Amino acid sequence: MKDFDASLLRHLFIPDSASHKGQNGRLLIIGGSHLFHSASLWSLKVASRIVDLVHYSSVSENNAIVSKLKEEFRDGIVVSRSDIESYIEEDDCILIGPGMIRSEAAEIRNSKFEIRNLDDILKIENEGVETYFLTKYLLQKYPKKKWVIDAGALQMMEPEWITETMILTPHLKEFEGLWKRVKDENFGKTMEPLGLGDQVGLFAKEFNCIVLLKGHTDFVCHGNECFRIKGGNAGMTKGGTGDVLAGLVGGLYCQNEALLAASAASFINKKAGEDLYQNMGYWFNASDLADQIPKTMRKLLL
Repeated sequence: MKDFDASLLRHLFIPDSASHKGQNGRLLIIGGSHLFHSASLWSLKVASRIVDLVHYSSVSENNAIVSKLKEEFRDGIVVSRSDIESYIEEDDCILIGPGMIRSEAAEIRNSKFEIRNLDDILKIENEGVETYFLTKYLLQKYPKKKWVIDAGALQMMEPEWITETMILTPHLKEFEGLWKRVKDENFGKTMEPLGLGDQVGLFAKEFNCIVLLKGHTDFVCHGNECFRIKGGNAGMTKGGTGDVLAGLVGGLYCQNEALLAASAASFINKKAGEDLYQNMGYWFNASDLADQIPKTMRKLLL
């Protein structure tokens, strides 16, 4: 385990001055619910600053909100859930989960749905059950796409759906849930207790994916390589800051290698929180963080 070296930021993709729209990243965001409106909008807000095109797909209420805000998200396109597969095929990366609702395991077990296609899933009335089947359907149908799995989708996914192109962005409780489900079966009951960073590293290696564990100290692991990212402050405990980070990860993953995208996003996110502290103390919110990230990136990258 080593601390992230800020000099690695020089490897991040920087748009060429002669590039055209679409050449600097295309991200699809699938998120939101009738209960949680803001989460996926925070992801959208920061991602729209990073890539050329953001395709946004949520429930009808959220789609309507974004349509009204198109003057701010100039390169954002609202996409119906029924049309997302065509955008999955053409976009560089997909972020799924911010603001999506989870369901209890019993509801999944008791469901009698016969899932043949996307239309069948969109007819499910229980949003938590829909999250499960939508996540399963898309991850298993498009396992080689670049995926960032966050929040509701992450809470509902089965470990066997994980592929090497996925970045998982759990907070501590979400990671503990994943770890408990696979610890004995995959790593053995007689394993000596491991520190949190070692658990993240072992999980990422076992499932050949990238894990970004969010916390006071972030851990980002893939294979035998793990970064520890310190920094930030208590102002970043506000609701929505994790959704901002997910949007940043997705935006960077469009044009960068996965481990660099995840670790750089963590580092930039924490530095943005520190920059906000200089002007606002602890009293900033997720929208402030999303607005600060481009300013911090300019300072770090240019």
